Amino acid sequence: MREVERSETRMPGVLSLWLLSLCTSKEKVTRPGGRNPNPKASSTISQVIKAASLLLLSISTPYAHAFDLAELSAQLAKPAVVRGPFVQEKHLRALPTPLTSQGQFTLSRDHGLLWLLQKPLKQDYRIDDAGIARRTDDGWQQQPGQDVAAQQSRLFLAVLKGDRSGLERDFDLKLSGQQDAWQLQLTPHSLLLKQIFSAIRIDGGALVERIELIETQGDRTVLKLPQSQAGDGLTEQERADLVH
Repeated sequence: MREVERSETRMPGVLSLWLLSLCTSKEKVTRPGGRNPNPKASSTISQVIKAASLLLLSISTPYAHAFDLAELSAQLAKPAVVRGPFVQEKHLRALPTPLTSQGQFTLSRDHGLLWLLQKPLKQDYRIDDAGIARRTDDGWQQQPGQDVAAQQSRLFLAVLKGDRSGLERDFDLKLSGQQDAWQLQLTPHSLLLKQIFSAIRIDGGALVERIELIETQGDRTVLKLPQSQAGDGLTEQERADLVH
């Protein structure tokens, strides 16, 4: 493999020397006996140089750096805290318009996800490695972990944190685009998630901007995060809710 890499690195340089020698030989041929260069020969040399530039560009392009999953994971995991508003749309086959909910979220790289639903009703959720919990009058209560809502919540947490290893346990990942405009497609391969989702599409830039979950029965959930902001630390209230 190292030999192949060295060959790929040397290729543009070798090609440059060959093209330079070609141009030099043409120039010698068109100057017999010290006479002035032929205009047609100069034109030919110019065309060769242009062709060389295009050829070098075409050879360099395949080896240009590509944005990969490791870089995406590191990019999303970099902020200590991400917070902002969210809009969630539930598209049901039986309804002509989606069911819409709104709220605020706080994602802590070290402590989990705080999901504060504000419309159409108020309800607070906490999602972390221990599972999903709902705020009640008696405090935070752990919720069953095998329903669709719990699966979606864990998925949101893994995606927002850039947890590549967690996603690869259950999905095949396909990334396209660049650092500031990318799309990640997830195709489930675990038996449980195959029964729930047919595909998941995620769009983003510096942070995740949109998540679309396509369910096997035809319903869709679209999560929009239009104004997410990275931060350095939690507020006192956020810390009280997330650190336990």
